[in-house]
Amino acid sequence: MTISNEHELEKLREIGRIVANTVEAMKAATQIGMTTAELDAIGRRSLEEHGARPAPELCYGFPGATCISVNEEIAHGIPGEYRIAAGDLVNIDVSAEKDGVFADTGASFAVPPVAKAIERLCRDGRRAMWAGIRQVGADRPIAGIGQAIGEFARKNRYTLVQNLASHGVGHSLHEEPKEIATWPDPSERRTMHAGLVFTVEPFLSFGAEWATDGNDDWTLLSEPSAPTVQFEHTVVATRNGPLVVTLPG
Repeated sequence: MTISNEHELEKLREIGRIVANTVEAMKAATQIGMTTAELDAIGRRSLEEHGARPAPELCYGFPGATCISVNEEIAHGIPGEYRIAAGDLVNIDVSAEKDGVFADTGASFAVPPVAKAIERLCRDGRRAMWAGIRQVGADRPIAGIGQAIGEFARKNRYTLVQNLASHGVGHSLHEEPKEIATWPDPSERRTMHAGLVFTVEPFLSFGAEWATDGNDDWTLLSEPSAPTVQFEHTVVATRNGPLVVTLPG
């Protein structure tokens, strides 16, 4: 999607707030012993109360309103009967549509009590995302996003999952530009234009470099198996830099 007028931007901001607030509501509601299906139901209610439709279900027939991935699961986890336990590393990914516009956001967090190293991984996963977001702007190279995230990971001795990329969003959940690397990609030659809408969503890890298929049609696992976090915002490239539309409020 390329934003061409204020009306489009306001619709994007609205669905962006809805998905961001849904992530926050789900994080706040997470309790030891609850199932991921119960947590997903909270997300569904939050979306539906604001007139939004869950995008994975709408677009792909995903068996849930939100993606909830736990521990070695790093993306597209199916909500179900798993009961959340102390020390779990949880990722919540929420995308939705309202009035023909989509937004996508996500965050990882650990359920206390948790090791200091996992706390640091969660903190640094968010920092890695923002390192990429700061490279967003009209007429800037798309490659700068992955280069900045890669430099952050290298300096802090992390790895990056290199087959789960950021993507365009807006008119649909996944659209052009596709496969925006959140790791250094020397082959990337594209440039952001004013109004371009897309996600920035690095997967930062203590050792994983790839996502591999799990035991169902959706869930992706870390390879090699290692604690991995994902943080995601939907952004607009403007002449003044990045405009983040998936902030709670």
